[in-house]
Amino acid sequence: MGLRDAFQRVSQSPTNPHAAAAPRTFDVADLYRGPVSPADEQSAAPATPLDEKLRQAYFWIVNTAIISPHYDVEFNQGPPQSFVLGDVKSRLTLPSAQSYSSYVLLPLLTFATRRKCLFVGGPGRGKTASAILMGVLSGASVRDVRRAMQHGHPQMTVADLLGNPLPADLVSAQRIEDIRISWRSWLGMRVKIIDEYNRIPTRTQSALLTVMGDNYAEILNHIYECPDSAWFLTANDEQGGGTYQVIEALRDRIDVIVQALAFNPRFLSELLVRIEQSVRPEEVVPRQIIFTEAEVDRLQGEIHGVPLPPEVRRRLEFFASQFEFFEGAAEQFEYKTKDTARLAGVEWAGLTAQDTGRDRLKDLGCQTRNGLSVRVLMTLLVYAKALAYFRGNRIVELDDVRQILPFVLRDKLVPDSDAPFFDAPGNAKYRVDRVGWLRQMFDLSCAEYDRLNLDAEDPVAALAAEFRQGLDGVSRTDARARLVKIERLIAEWSKGRKLYGNLYDDLLSLKYMHQRYTNYLRWLETQ
Repeated sequence: MGLRDAFQRVSQSPTNPHAAAAPRTFDVADLYRGPVSPADEQSAAPATPLDEKLRQAYFWIVNTAIISPHYDVEFNQGPPQSFVLGDVKSRLTLPSAQSYSSYVLLPLLTFATRRKCLFVGGPGRGKTASAILMGVLSGASVRDVRRAMQHGHPQMTVADLLGNPLPADLVSAQRIEDIRISWRSWLGMRVKIIDEYNRIPTRTQSALLTVMGDNYAEILNHIYECPDSAWFLTANDEQGGGTYQVIEALRDRIDVIVQALAFNPRFLSELLVRIEQSVRPEEVVPRQIIFTEAEVDRLQGEIHGVPLPPEVRRRLEFFASQFEFFEGAAEQFEYKTKDTARLAGVEWAGLTAQDTGRDRLKDLGCQTRNGLSVRVLMTLLVYAKALAYFRGNRIVELDDVRQILPFVLRDKLVPDSDAPFFDAPGNAKYRVDRVGWLRQMFDLSCAEYDRLNLDAEDPVAALAAEFRQGLDGVSRTDARARLVKIERLIAEWSKGRKLYGNLYDDLLSLKYMHQRYTNYLRWLETQ
């Protein structure tokens, strides 16, 4: 086998064995299908399932193209082997189930879901090379991917990014609509790459935001509609630094952040082979793992169709409810949020000093300066479904949420470094380790969820289930009875309880249902 053949070898199927599908049962309609020609048999040969093809792409990249022996997305079937090493008791865990490198997995899931991924890490760690590989997986040639890649630099103009009006039209056109635009070819790519996006001037960033957020470009009232695309951006750090500060709205459009971890010198022999044989991985991508446009469309649809069970959703709801509540931000109940405090521009330390006596070490909301937006929560749901699909699972499991959550929230939840949690013994490392901190918070949230026994004792969930059945046919007596239930529950909670984020959101839900029943009763009285 030649060297190029070795580089193009794809993992044997299945890459992640699961129980075999149930055998096909006899269908009486088969009697009426008629004879099958050999050509039909060949065309009906089962193609590789798209989730398997995605895993084949992952294993080819992680074992051949990108040298990333960092299996930081860990899954277990049974207790894993664990070892403690060093003076500070560093823990090394050997997962007992198939685990993955986030540096390869997250970009692949971004490719499959057509979302936006930011690579961060020092120069020369393979960020741009990884992004180019994603472009090649979409079916584009290496040459086209390289030419279409946008390189951020301090003099980059909107015209450099989007295109230019034709000079002849600028001279001769009588109306602005008559001016034709020479659009940049990268706008039509299915994989878009922005290298060093934090070196782009602020005005040009605003034009980039329109393309990223709304999927169109605009010059002189002319619109270019961009196709659905996966986006890959690179930066040397995730804090928005660089030649220009990244505008907040542009950073908010990024769905996941993945860090390029340090190269392990034990794999230097792999680099040596590439030098001696003049092999570039992006130029030898096997055809079996390249996706057509139709396949990516199907891939996205299949991912969106993966069910997320109610019990997993409830734990995610409970986690998300911890962060937005800020009791001292306002008088009216609805405005008691961290966003209210942010918009007021008041010094954060002064606000936190007015705390009402809650357990600031226990309260997860005290660890952050903000809450979670709708966009972030939707992104988290999509990536949890994508990870479950990639693993070959029929439904989203709690572990899928736990493993993907830190990469989605890494730049979205801002830690309050002065919070008591970070001063507790053993927690100082979480000021630096964002991934570990977010995963720890999710674990603490799940532990609190279990302590409250919310799977079995959740009165708000029971009232909401009753409400979701609709109001059609509900009598005045039943509506009043439901109002009384809500009022009694709120009265019970008001007896000496401290307010925490999850309770705050539950109270707002109860107020919402109370108002709907009140309006319904008023309507009944007019009939």
